[in-house]
Amino acid sequence: MDTGYLENKIVLVTGAGKGLGFDLVKKLDKNTVKTYCIVRSSSDLRKFKNFKYCYFIKGDITKIHDIKKIFKLAKKNKHNINCLVNNAGQRQRVKLKYLSEKKLRDIFEINFFAQFNCIKEFINHYNYKKSGSIVNIGSIVGQVGFRELAGYASTKTALLGLNKCLSLELINKNIRCNIVNPGFIKTSYFNKFKTKKKLYNWTLNKIPSGRWGEPREISELICFLLSDKSSYINGESINIDGGWLSS
Repeated sequence: MDTGYLENKIVLVTGAGKGLGFDLVKKLDKNTVKTYCIVRSSSDLRKFKNFKYCYFIKGDITKIHDIKKIFKLAKKNKHNINCLVNNAGQRQRVKLKYLSEKKLRDIFEINFFAQFNCIKEFINHYNYKKSGSIVNIGSIVGQVGFRELAGYASTKTALLGLNKCLSLELINKNIRCNIVNPGFIKTSYFNKFKTKKKLYNWTLNKIPSGRWGEPREISELICFLLSDKSSYINGESINIDGGWLSS
């Protein structure tokens, strides 16, 4: 997919070191889109050594200081970030009887409050004369129940509510807000998951398309939502799950 229509966009991607985030940044860099990234580990940083249009810091998005740091870097480079992809998150599989209040708070810190703080910082630095776009990454788990994912599902459901409110409040500032909810996608956990034959076959039987999604299929949707070609799409929750929620 040609992303040339993102020419005037400067994008911040959280959770850029792995999975969907890394695939998105790779696509943006290939298409000369200036992209700012927050990555968690030194091993993830090494993945970016050949990227030409990527600026990055090693940081923790649950720390306000690290969120501010990436915006300071953009300001130093005289770049106004006008797109935000809230991709960073953590999956937490815990049976309800073992889901303590602390564990619940921990997953909310990563999957909800960090996203909220990134949005607040984005707004504080935003140039309202240009059109902007926020894409939050949710999950179909925020809309359908799964065993042992009560905490994770709660964070993604909370993002759905936040996205609806932001889309109403920020459109007057020329910022659109949408949320993308992936289903089962071939990211880093796919190979390990595939060894669980019974569980893997169960997922395939639930997906009308008969396969797991490819990371590029998520990235291409995100690129479209970041661009002005999607200028009339606001406040939407878009499921990209091969038909799972329709089955």
